[in-house]
Amino acid sequence: MSAPIQADVIVVGGGIMGAATAFFLRRRGVKVVLLERGLVGQQASGVNFGNVRRQGRFLPQLPLANRSRAIWGQLSELLGEDAEFIATGHVRVCFRAHEADRLEAHALAVREYGLELEILSANELRARYPFLAPGVVAGSLSPLDGHANPRLAAPAFGRAAARAGALVVENAEVLAIEKPGDDFLVETAAATYRAPIVQISAGAWGGTLSARFGEKVPIVARGPQMAVTEPMPYRIAPVVGVFSDNEHEGMYFRQVKRGNIVWGGGWRGPAFPDLLRAYIDPMNTLRQFPMVTRVAPGLAQLRTIRTWSGIEGYLPDDIPIMGPSGKVSGLFYAFGFCGHGFQLGPGVGDTMAELIATGSTPIPLAPFHISRFAMQ
Repeated sequence: MSAPIQADVIVVGGGIMGAATAFFLRRRGVKVVLLERGLVGQQASGVNFGNVRRQGRFLPQLPLANRSRAIWGQLSELLGEDAEFIATGHVRVCFRAHEADRLEAHALAVREYGLELEILSANELRARYPFLAPGVVAGSLSPLDGHANPRLAAPAFGRAAARAGALVVENAEVLAIEKPGDDFLVETAAATYRAPIVQISAGAWGGTLSARFGEKVPIVARGPQMAVTEPMPYRIAPVVGVFSDNEHEGMYFRQVKRGNIVWGGGWRGPAFPDLLRAYIDPMNTLRQFPMVTRVAPGLAQLRTIRTWSGIEGYLPDDIPIMGPSGKVSGLFYAFGFCGHGFQLGPGVGDTMAELIATGSTPIPLAPFHISRFAMQ
């Protein structure tokens, strides 16, 4: 094999986190290689719901979510491509009085992070959104949030990174990764790459790679259960989600401009990272759709025309791993976003690029450090 290809940074994993990191590193003048075992955006980043929401997040995650939302608003200008981001608003509704109280408490808590939510009564909700069911008792509106097309976003970052000078290598599974000296060596079937810095952004496979450096994490793979209906006249502008104490009631849906309703949530299905496969459980789909029509009864007559899943990585505390390694200098992580990462992707990329290029970032990353598992 020929001599290793030298770079300043190697990013392993071409989902939205890795592709965005490569793009923002190039904007800072860093020589970067992005390695993706399949196609950029092919895994979780390309099969999720496409939610671009800030409300309902772990509070320390909001500075990152706010940075990311600002980038979503500039995406076309930054990348020269459209990922179909639309600031339609994001509405969380609930069916029980005590859940309404918790929505109000959350709206108060997020104000210090610069997020203003509007609490809506049952009557206000139905006046504004007549498609909602009579059983909805309250809701919370985040007016500047919305949705984008997950099939477009990560590939757009990857292409923009390549145009900016990054070496983007697809179908490049990492066969070996080590740090025998000052630099890391990352081996694929076609080439070996050398750099003093590596970022692991490999989604559900991130734990396998972190374990090679003595940092095991209890990550598990699960498959979101997604579906889309036949089109209907466009009349549902916001993304709608259900806030509930029962995780199986936690459904969400949105309507795209062509009229189809994209929906998911509730139950998750089996996923097998070693096989690169995730599966839909038909019984999950049958259980899910009544939860959707509980929120919007008018959708009950629509036919579901396609279902799909993907491989997502989940951690026990439902919080990602992000930031420097606790053991190896020059090693960084951004993986395990627990099904909540799509909105964060651009902000993660910008933050990680800033941290790598300058040595610091104003975004608080301590809650996401991998050492929280090493200490258990």
